[in-house]
Amino acid sequence: MKNNEIAEIFNKIADILQIKEENPFRIRAYRKAAENIGSLSTDVEELIKEKKLQDVSGIGRDLAGKIEEYISSGKIKFYEDLKKKVSKGILEFMEIPGVGPKTAKVLYEDLKIRNIKELQIKAKVGKIKEIHGIKEKTIKNILKGVNFLKKSEGRTPINVALNISEEIIAKLNKLKDVVRIESAGSLRRKKETVRDIDIVVAAKKPKNIMDTFVNLPQVKEVLAHGLTKSSVRTTERIQIDLRVVEPDSFGAALAYLTGSKAHNIRLREMGVKKHLKINEYGAFKVGTNKKTAHPQRSRRIAGREEEEIYECLGLSYVPPEMREDRGEIELAQKNKIPKLLEIADIKADLHIHSEASDGNLSLEEIAGISKKKGYKYIVITEHSKTLSIAGGLSEKELFKEMKKIDKINKKLKNFRILKGTEMDILADGTLDYKNDV
Repeated sequence: MKNNEIAEIFNKIADILQIKEENPFRIRAYRKAAENIGSLSTDVEELIKEKKLQDVSGIGRDLAGKIEEYISSGKIKFYEDLKKKVSKGILEFMEIPGVGPKTAKVLYEDLKIRNIKELQIKAKVGKIKEIHGIKEKTIKNILKGVNFLKKSEGRTPINVALNISEEIIAKLNKLKDVVRIESAGSLRRKKETVRDIDIVVAAKKPKNIMDTFVNLPQVKEVLAHGLTKSSVRTTERIQIDLRVVEPDSFGAALAYLTGSKAHNIRLREMGVKKHLKINEYGAFKVGTNKKTAHPQRSRRIAGREEEEIYECLGLSYVPPEMREDRGEIELAQKNKIPKLLEIADIKADLHIHSEASDGNLSLEEIAGISKKKGYKYIVITEHSKTLSIAGGLSEKELFKEMKKIDKINKKLKNFRILKGTEMDILADGTLDYKNDV
């Protein structure tokens, strides 16, 4: 799915338009389109094929054309041309988490800072405190954002990596030779960012799988093409490593390629003490000829399922997210691995906009979907009146919505809609609504 890539580009277009002080309605249109495209569960390519792209809220003919252009060529000319009209330093600053268009413009134009390295030096020695609007907290956030950017250089955010992985897996899973397939590595451990993507396949005949993998449309460069191991770099500049093993080794390979280096070392050390050799092909019992003291041929005792690897070491199953050697081994020895949080554990959403401001659904529709998700309550938080561009509610409109919420609540069972607001704090420090509201 290219949805997230398109959403990111639309947000960047909005940022640049904001720097250029363009029409705020146009900026809002791109932000809204980015939000709606990014939250779609349907692939935009499917919507294009079905000619339903303009059915998405906020996507008119112009934006639909840009999306189609990106899908067909991998670029949006308007965005590429727009970037040329803004200094590279400003664009670089906007890559820092927490630094918005306005701050980026101030740093570049008012402080004459030209790159991130120079920014970091001046921030540390207090050279940017005197600029209007940049306070101590802002400086701390800038430094924190720069450090994060450096740490995550060459890494991909999990949401982007998940989409890429799922797309590759879906295509390979259609091949008749694929018995089982799953992502591994840091992606399966749900790390915030990943350097590359690992995928494990169980199959008897790997050749067709490997040939298909290296020729997928997402592949920009083939780094290695073997019978059981292949590596490619995608158009999104992320490396994907594919490993094919026999079905009897699938669990072992998944465990081996999922755990962190430290976690896997602990497992192998425990295996040695139990006369077991553990690798990506399975857990093997290593015997010794008592007469000659020479090692005997090892035999596989586990490997088809991940659980078998942990079981043969006397451990309860360790969820992928915990495989970091941070105490999970000790918990598994005592059979005290905790139940991890799941989507089903979420009981409420505290920030929702309805169609009354800049959302897409009615209060009734939102309540129905939330109940199906298993929520116990939600909070409707429309924008306040000053943010008219986002459909901010006047006091009169707000009270009207509150009465409507009361009526809906009377019909609902085991569920409540609570009343809130996303209220602006005005330039003079006062609130957008009066205290009695």
